[in-house]
Amino acid sequence: IENIDKVIWVDQSPPGKSSRSVPATYIGIWDYIRDIFASLPESQARGYTKSYFSFNVPGGRCEKCKGEGLIEIEMLFMPDMKVLCDECQGKRFRPDILEIKYKGKNIFDILEMTVDEALEFFENHSFIVRKLSILKEVGLNYLKLGQSSTTLSGGESQRLKLAAELSKKSYGHTLYLLDEPTTGLHIHDVKKLLEVLNKLVDKGNTVIVIEHNLELIKCADFIIDLGPEGGMKGGKIVAQGTPEEIIRQNTWTGKFLKKVLV
Repeated sequence: IENIDKVIWVDQSPPGKSSRSVPATYIGIWDYIRDIFASLPESQARGYTKSYFSFNVPGGRCEKCKGEGLIEIEMLFMPDMKVLCDECQGKRFRPDILEIKYKGKNIFDILEMTVDEALEFFENHSFIVRKLSILKEVGLNYLKLGQSSTTLSGGESQRLKLAAELSKKSYGHTLYLLDEPTTGLHIHDVKKLLEVLNKLVDKGNTVIVIEHNLELIKCADFIIDLGPEGGMKGGKIVAQGTPEEIIRQNTWTGKFLKKVLV
């Protein structure tokens, strides 16, 4: 315990506090991008500061949709629905703000870029490239920079959170807790998740995972097997050790783990 500075719970809930949270804001590159646009000669001539390029505060955003690009319609007997804002046509900003362009792209165009596209577009900005490269490493290269966090799947949300952690300066004293992170994930995504978890461990951190997926279990450094059955018939430690040690135990986990290890 004395070697742990903090504990972080990483679940599959949407990252950020609202639908306004997007990958660009969550990993910390949006402020940098707004600085780029605010520093352009045309922005300075018009008196546009970086706040004009934010969809979260008044200034340059479309005020009809408050910068969301969508209008929520209250339905009487059905769930509320969102439709394209007829003022900005979903572009989030005022027309005059969209006239400001960097390398031929306005601020909305940037939000519509995928991680792969943005990596190429901002290739001369090392800070942005470093952050986006981590998203690509965890298999999120197809996400749009302005995609609402509420549209992400549980697996995507989890990997985005882990990517944000990987992008921070690490001192190797963090304990990460994950509860069945492979739920609903394709085998390809499970492999990506494993790569992320291994990167955290390589930095000197500790990762504890509650899991039933054998593909993940077999990669663990140490396993604590609870049983002997599930529910009220379980909860006791029936085996513990490395995967190689577990398969020599007469437990359900040992029997099934042996099939994927041997």
